[in-house]
Amino acid sequence: MGQSNLPPSKRNPRQWRLLDIVTAGFFGFIFLFFVLIFTPLGDSLAASGRQTLLLSNSDPRQRHRLIAAIEAGEQRTIEACPPDAVDHMPCEDPRLNSHLSREMNYYRERHCPRPEATPLCLIPPPEGYKIPVQWPESLHKIRHSNMPHDKIADRKGHQGWMKREGQHFIFPGGGTMFPDGAIQYIEKLGQYIPIKSGILRTALDMGCGVASFGGYLLARDILTMSFAPRDSHKSQIQFALERGIPAMVAMLGTRRLPFPAFAFDLVHCSRCLIPFTAYNATYFIEVDRLLRPSGYLVISGPPVQWPKQDKEWSDLQAVARALCYELIAVDGNTVIWKKPVGNSCMPNQNEFGLELCDGSDDPNSAWYFKLKKCVSNTDSVKGDYAVGRIHKWPARLTAAPPRATIMKNSADVFEADSRRWVRRVAYYKNSLNLKLGTPAVRNVMDMNAFFGGFASAVASDPVWVMNVVPPRKPYTLDLIFDRGLIGVYHDWCEPFSTYPRSYDLIHVTSIESLIKDPASGNNRCNIVDLLVEIDRMLRPEGTVVVRDTPDVIKKVAHVANAVRWKPTIHDQEPESHGGEKILVATKRYWTL
Repeated sequence: MGQSNLPPSKRNPRQWRLLDIVTAGFFGFIFLFFVLIFTPLGDSLAASGRQTLLLSNSDPRQRHRLIAAIEAGEQRTIEACPPDAVDHMPCEDPRLNSHLSREMNYYRERHCPRPEATPLCLIPPPEGYKIPVQWPESLHKIRHSNMPHDKIADRKGHQGWMKREGQHFIFPGGGTMFPDGAIQYIEKLGQYIPIKSGILRTALDMGCGVASFGGYLLARDILTMSFAPRDSHKSQIQFALERGIPAMVAMLGTRRLPFPAFAFDLVHCSRCLIPFTAYNATYFIEVDRLLRPSGYLVISGPPVQWPKQDKEWSDLQAVARALCYELIAVDGNTVIWKKPVGNSCMPNQNEFGLELCDGSDDPNSAWYFKLKKCVSNTDSVKGDYAVGRIHKWPARLTAAPPRATIMKNSADVFEADSRRWVRRVAYYKNSLNLKLGTPAVRNVMDMNAFFGGFASAVASDPVWVMNVVPPRKPYTLDLIFDRGLIGVYHDWCEPFSTYPRSYDLIHVTSIESLIKDPASGNNRCNIVDLLVEIDRMLRPEGTVVVRDTPDVIKKVAHVANAVRWKPTIHDQEPESHGGEKILVATKRYWTL
C-alpha cells in the first residue's frame, strides 16, 4: 500500500514540510496579487517600475553630449521614452516623492529632479491614441484609448463623475457633493451669488475632481482655474484637460499656490478636504490671499454641518468671523461667505492669533514661496479691483486693469500692447493659416504672457488660454486676472505641472529670454530641454508658435527637427517693427 493511505499522524515529516511550503507559497501569491491590484502599494510599485525604465535611459554624460551636438547644429533625433512613460510628469513623480515628509502634504507638492537626472527623451502617446474629441462635445465625452484609466469611473461613477461606455468615457456632470449634476448645483449657488450678471469672471476650484464644476461655469462666462494634486485619483486633471476644461496639477501644502494676490472673484471647494483651520488657519489665510475683496468663498461638504465634525465646523466659522467675512448662506452642507473690502477688521482679538502681514510682505510673491501665518494686506496692492467695482465681463477684458496704474505710462503701454496683439492674431489666422478659431484648437498656452494680449485677442474663439508669467519677469499676472483671464507663475527651467498631451497650441514670444538670467545674461538652462518639455505638453498634430530674433529662430528650428516637429519660418506682420521672425511647427503624430 502507498504511503498516501497512511493516517496523517503516520506520514513522513519531510512530506509535511513540502506540503506546508507549497500551501504557504500559494496563499502568499494570492495575497500579493490582491495587494498589487487593490491597494496603493501596487500603484507605488508600478510607478517605481516606470521610473526605473526612465532612469535607465538617462546617462548624464551622454545627455550632455547629445544636447551639445544639437546646439552645435548636428543632425540628431531625440529618442522616444519607454512605453510606460506615456503619462510621465517629472515634478509630480510618486516614486521620487513618496519618501518625503507627509506634514502638510509636502510630498504631494512639486519636487523637480535635477536636469542631469532627467532622461532626454520624447514622451510617446499611449497605444491606440487618437486625435481628441473636439470641443464642445469633449465636455461630455472623450476617447477611452487616450487615457485608459478606469479607476475613477469605477470608484466615482455612482456619484456622476464619469462612466465607461464602449470606446468612450462619458461625463454626466456630477460630483461628490452634486451627484445630480453641476448645472443644478450652480443654479442653487445662483440663488445667493451673482452667477449670471458678469460681476463674477475668474474662479478657483480647489480639489476639482474631473472639473465638471468649472466646465459648466463656462456657459455663464465664468472662467475657472481647476486644480487637484496627483493623488489616489491619479488622472483627474488629465481627464479635465482632455475635456477642454482649464486645469492644472497643484497641491495646497506648505507653499503658496502659484497665483497672484486678490486674483479670483470666486473660490470654490466641493469636498476638497482641505483642513482650512489647521496650523492656525494657514490654509484659510492662503484662500484669503487669493480671493478678491468682495469675492465669494463657497465650501461644500465636510466640515459644513457634517456628522461628527462639530468642532471643525465651529472653528471654520470662527476663522471666517475673525476675518470679518459676511455669512451669505448655509444651505445644507454648503456655506457661502463674502470677503470684506479693506482691512478695517484687523487687528482684532481672535482665538487663532491672526494678524496682518507687515510691510515687508509682497502678497504677489508665490513661486516656491512658503505659506505665511499672517493675513495679506489689501492696502499693499494699489488699485480699485474689488468685485463690484472692477468692470463687468466682457468690458474688463479691454479696459485698462486697475492695478496697471502702478506702471509708468501704464494706460498707453496697455493700449499699444492690445492693438499689437489684435494685429498679430489676425496675421496668424489669415496669413499663417493657424487653426485658431476652429474646433481643432481648444487648449492654448502662452508661455510668456506679459499683459495677456495674445489671450485677449483670441477671447472670441472657442479656446481658453493658460497665461504663464515667469517669476523672473515683471509681475503682471495680477493684471491678467484683472482682465478676466487666468494664468500661473512658472519658471521654464523646470517642467510644467501638467500631464503629457495637454495643449493643442503653445505660443511663446522671446523664447530665449525664458532661459536667460536677466541680470547676468547667461543661460540658466538650455533650449533643447525647453523644447522637449513643450513637446511633452503638446498633443500630436498640435502647433507651436515662436516669435524671436532671426538668430534665435534659426536655433529653434534646428532643435525642432531634433524633437520630430515640422517647422516653417515666416516673416513677421508687415506693420510690425523690430525684425522678428515667426516659427510655426507641427508636432508629428508618431508612435512607438
